[in-house]
Amino acid sequence: MGAGAALRRGDIRLEHFKTDLTAGDRRSQAAQWAADETWVRCRKYENDPEYMECVKDILAHPVFNSMDQYIQHGNTTCKTHCIQVSYLGYRICRRYGGNWRSAARAGLLHDLFLYDWHTHARETGEHFHGFTHPRRALENACLHFQLTDEEQNIILRHMWPLTPVPPSSAAGFAIVWADKFCGGAETLGRLRHLRLLRMLQPARH
Repeated sequence: MGAGAALRRGDIRLEHFKTDLTAGDRRSQAAQWAADETWVRCRKYENDPEYMECVKDILAHPVFNSMDQYIQHGNTTCKTHCIQVSYLGYRICRRYGGNWRSAARAGLLHDLFLYDWHTHARETGEHFHGFTHPRRALENACLHFQLTDEEQNIILRHMWPLTPVPPSSAAGFAIVWADKFCGGAETLGRLRHLRLLRMLQPARH
């Protein structure tokens, strides 16, 4: 089975990402995968036992699951976004090097700020969510989970270069890239959905 068909089925095992694909093909497949949340809703990531060994305690935790009540980008919840970032960061590290366990765990927790950032400024007067939420996420994560120094650094530095200090590890850079890639795909997916709805609306006379 080709990688494209596997992605359409939501089957995201590592072996479907062939080394003979061009960089453009890999980017196209990754964009398709990040914009389609079906694999998250169907919990296809559970088919990867090595990934699950890294993160099963976090995925089962009620605080992590509470992120499903907050929208992150478009129609994507914080929980879904974090799973996508976590798995993509994990897979990048498996392929290119880096601590994939740290990427998987920190990716799940990088946005554990636990509020609706769309209304946060109006409700609290804090207008710098992009700059402040990594530290809030880290504080919340440390309350509920045991994290290594590398995992803490990944969470704290994941907004680089918006925040000036870069992460200190390859896994940290994997999560920086995965976060921006998934966020962009989620936002563009929402825009495409809205454009399609407009096209389907009956013409006004």
